[in-house]
Amino acid sequence: MAINKTTKGAASPSWNEKAAHVTPEAVFNDRRNIIKALGLGAIGASIPGQVQAGIFDLFGKTRSSTPFVTRPLSFSPNTAFGQGEVLTPEQKVISHNNFYEFGTSKTDPIDNAQGFKVDPWVLKIEGLVDTPLTLDLDDLTRLLPLEERIYRLRCVEAWSMVIPWVGFSLGALLKKAGVKAGATHVAFETLFDPDQMPGQRSRLMGGGIHYPYVEGLRLDEAMNELTFMAVGLYGKTLPAQNGAPIRLVVPWKYGFKSIKSVVRIRVMDKQPPTSWNQLASHEYGFFANVNPAVDHPRWSQATERRIGEGGLFSATRIATLPFNGYGEQVAHLYKNMDLKQYY
Repeated sequence: MAINKTTKGAASPSWNEKAAHVTPEAVFNDRRNIIKALGLGAIGASIPGQVQAGIFDLFGKTRSSTPFVTRPLSFSPNTAFGQGEVLTPEQKVISHNNFYEFGTSKTDPIDNAQGFKVDPWVLKIEGLVDTPLTLDLDDLTRLLPLEERIYRLRCVEAWSMVIPWVGFSLGALLKKAGVKAGATHVAFETLFDPDQMPGQRSRLMGGGIHYPYVEGLRLDEAMNELTFMAVGLYGKTLPAQNGAPIRLVVPWKYGFKSIKSVVRIRVMDKQPPTSWNQLASHEYGFFANVNPAVDHPRWSQATERRIGEGGLFSATRIATLPFNGYGEQVAHLYKNMDLKQYY
């Protein structure tokens, strides 16, 4: 399909963000289930996180002798989205990841995803649409104009990054397919390929998740101007550990909503199941909006560690903003909703 010309961004709005420190998306590891499965029982609950991470590392590093290769992308910077804040160093973004399909430790994805194959790739847009679409790898970067948007990323684990994503609006993609009357939600599904994704080979290795990983949005959330399909970061195609070749980015929600390596988008007339909500509904709600007033059952969400230069624990602690600072664009979606009940 032909590449369309990109349009220039509008004037920078009040939620303007500086080119920022990049943090990969992810949701907190339910370590207690894994510790229990390993037979450590109650003792595991008192084991520090760093030690638990070492236990998970026993599953081993399997870095491929064939490195995953990224390539430069052509795109237009959209200055309406996030100019100004210091970017997270690229090396942090690509090396500190939650992508349980490749392991539960933060460094497992970069180690275990190096041999990941994305060509051929098929992304299907189906369900309540006028024209179902089947897109190949080339279509992902040619169907719609590519732009760069700099977004804050807030992990449910209370750390954050600022990342320069390259991609296109999810709403523009859905308009290509044509959304039918009666549609209310959009469901997403990650590739299921246990041969390439070691975390999918067992629930123990994959953090307790039933694979394939699934996520969902309400239709109005999916069509919001901020909701983005990323095919790259830092001007290049996505690394495997960051969700190659295409992933969702929903910047006002916790990172686990931003599903990676998407192979299916389905428009529906009901709320779809989502992986972390299925695993622990009392900890991970369907909406997952960033809300400093609603704590996780095991930690506060009032502040976050902005990951930057230096070691993991040298990050700056900052106050968390409602809707991750994007309230001007999205708060109206939740008018009259009890955000403590619908977390």
